[in-house]
Amino acid sequence: MKANKLFLFTTLLLMMLVVAACSSDSNEANGKSGGGDEQIKVGFAIKTQDSPYFVSLVDAVEEYAEAEGWKITVLDANGDTTKEAENMETFIAQGMDMIFLDAVEPDAVVPAINKAAEAGIGVINLDSGVNEDADDITTVYSDNKQNGRLVGLAYAEKMGDEEIVSITLSGAKGNVAGTERRTGLFAGILEGKLGVSEDEAWKLADELDSQLASSGKASNAEAKFSVVGQGWGAWTREDGLVAAEDLITANPNLTTVLGENDQMLLGAMTALKNAGIDNVDIVAAADGALEAYDLIKEGQYFATGENSPYKVAKLGVEIAKEIIVDGKDPESYEEVTLTEPAAVTKDNVDDYYDFGF
Repeated sequence: MKANKLFLFTTLLLMMLVVAACSSDSNEANGKSGGGDEQIKVGFAIKTQDSPYFVSLVDAVEEYAEAEGWKITVLDANGDTTKEAENMETFIAQGMDMIFLDAVEPDAVVPAINKAAEAGIGVINLDSGVNEDADDITTVYSDNKQNGRLVGLAYAEKMGDEEIVSITLSGAKGNVAGTERRTGLFAGILEGKLGVSEDEAWKLADELDSQLASSGKASNAEAKFSVVGQGWGAWTREDGLVAAEDLITANPNLTTVLGENDQMLLGAMTALKNAGIDNVDIVAAADGALEAYDLIKEGQYFATGENSPYKVAKLGVEIAKEIIVDGKDPESYEEVTLTEPAAVTKDNVDDYYDFGF
C-alpha cells in the first residue's frame, strides 16, 4: 500500500513539474505578463529636465509605465554625454527589460545603445533621434515636417494675397528637428500661397532655406513671402528674446515672427512688447505649451504644431509593451515612429489642450 502511495505521489509530482515547465516555456515565447512575481523594470535616460517639455515627458513616461505595473527608474544626464553614458551603464547593470532614451547628442550615445543591445536590452528613443549606426528599436517623436507644413498652410490661408515679411527664430545650428520644423513652415506657406503641389513646395522650401543659410535672408517674390533675418534662440524664452531684439529693431515693418518652438516665440513676444510693436503674427512650427495654447485662445498667437510629450510617451510605452509582454519582434518596427501631426489654431485648440504641457 505504501509503495502504491509513493508511486502515486511521485507521478503527481512529475506531472506538476511538466506543467510548470510548459507554462514557463509559454511565458518566454509570448513575453512577460507583467503581473507575476517578476516585475518588469524599465529605465528612462533623459538628457535634461531644464524645460517644461522634458519635465512633462518624464512625468508621462512614469505615469504610463506605472499604469502597466512596471518599475520605472529615471536618470538625468543634465546635458552631459559622459553622464548619459554612465546612466546607460547603470541600466545595463540593473538588467532592465527596456530602456527609454532621450539622447543628449545623436552620435556620442551610439556605443551605449549598442552595448545595451548586446546585453539583450532594447532601446526606444523618445523625442530625439540617434545616429543610424545605433542598434535601437525605433525613435518615437512628433512629425516635425508635417506639423510645420500644416501650420504654414493654415497661415497662408489666413494671409491670402497679403505680403508676409518675417523673421525666423531657430533653436540650434544643425539640429535636425529644427531644420524639419523650419522648412515645414516654409513649405506650407509656399504651397498655400502659390497653389503648388506638396512635392514642389518642399523643393521651394529647401531652396528658401539654402538662401537663408548662405545670406541670412531669403524670399520668394511670387509668393510675396520673405524672411528678413534668422536668430538663434537655443530653444529658450530668454535666448529667444535676445535673438529677436536686434532683428525686430532692424525690421520694424514685420508682419510675422516664425519659430521652431513656443518658448523662443514667447520671448519674441516680450521683445515686440518692449519695442512697442503690435499686430505681428506669432507662428510656431511645433510645440504645444499650455501658455501658447492660452494665447491662441485669446487670439494673440496664431498657431503651433502639436508636439505632445504625453502622446510621445504613450506611444513609446505601447511599443515597449508589445515587445516585452506580447513578444513582438523588435526588428519589425520602422526606424522612426511618428505621432499624428496637427496645426493647433483658435478653431481647434480645445481639442488639443489636454495634451499640452
